Amino acid sequence: MTRDRESRTLILDAAERLFAERGFDGTPTTAIADLAAVPKGLLFYYFPTKTDLLRALVSERLDLDPIDTSGLVARGDPARTLLNVTGRLRELQAQSAVQRVIVWREHPTHPEVREKIQNYRIQLQAIVERVLGASILHPIAARRVRAAAAAWVAIITTPALREHAGADQAAAGSADEVKDPTEPADLPALADLISAGLREPAA
Repeated sequence: MTRDRESRTLILDAAERLFAERGFDGTPTTAIADLAAVPKGLLFYYFPTKTDLLRALVSERLDLDPIDTSGLVARGDPARTLLNVTGRLRELQAQSAVQRVIVWREHPTHPEVREKIQNYRIQLQAIVERVLGASILHPIAARRVRAAAAAWVAIITTPALREHAGADQAAAGSADEVKDPTEPADLPALADLISAGLREPAA
């Protein structure tokens, strides 16, 4: 059973790397099996189609459950809190080509990926809303915190920016060498702008 799990993990690791480097359509299953060093028949045993492989990757590796928010709240400083959350998110993405590249590249043509992105955004917004609310020291309407969290999630998960960066990435030749496209140089200014609406107590 352990060997079975190891083989499956090797296949997923290989698919993650190759999908990030070449794209889903540009990656034959033979290349995945070769990189994983497993027989092609074993790949099809676990994943009957290449789409099943993609589905497994986004289902199992696009998840925010491991995120630790305990050190992200900057009390009295919502803008810093937003930047802290984003920094932690980027650390997780740096460890996962699924989060960094694959879902944003493949979502236009794969409904299951689009659905997972939507769930990811909902999960991320709940996290942002929670830590943002904890950073505010005065009474404030929950709807304002919710709106601010939604705006921030939209900024840091903008598919159009990621798709544009994906083209630049292909030209550069490496997924790991490209800066995150959802982190513009003025990200702190955007955090200040969003936080401005949270600074005064709401009736």
